[in-house]
Amino acid sequence: MEHLDLQKKSLNLQKSFLKLKTPKQVFNFLRDLLTEDEILEFSQRLEIATRLYKWQNYKEIENQTWTSSTTIARVAKFLKGDFGGYRKVLK
Repeated sequence: MEHLDLQKKSLNLQKSFLKLKTPKQVFNFLRDLLTEDEILEFSQRLEIATRLYKWQNYKEIENQTWTSSTTIARVAKFLKGDFGGYRKVLK
């Protein structure tokens, strides 16, 4: 699916996040929307992005988060990518 099509199809979801004002509201929405495993997976990806942003090496991240090097590489790709979502929240 191309970027603009995905963006258009997820517009309602994007707007939903903008309506939330507190961490508790965000958590409650995530809990309704996602499974526990999905929340943990997304949390782990953000943790990996945070560690990469702080220049921690892959092996340390792999050992400390029990994450595969494939997942770390995928997060690194998006951290360096054109969209800048990770960079925006990590600044």
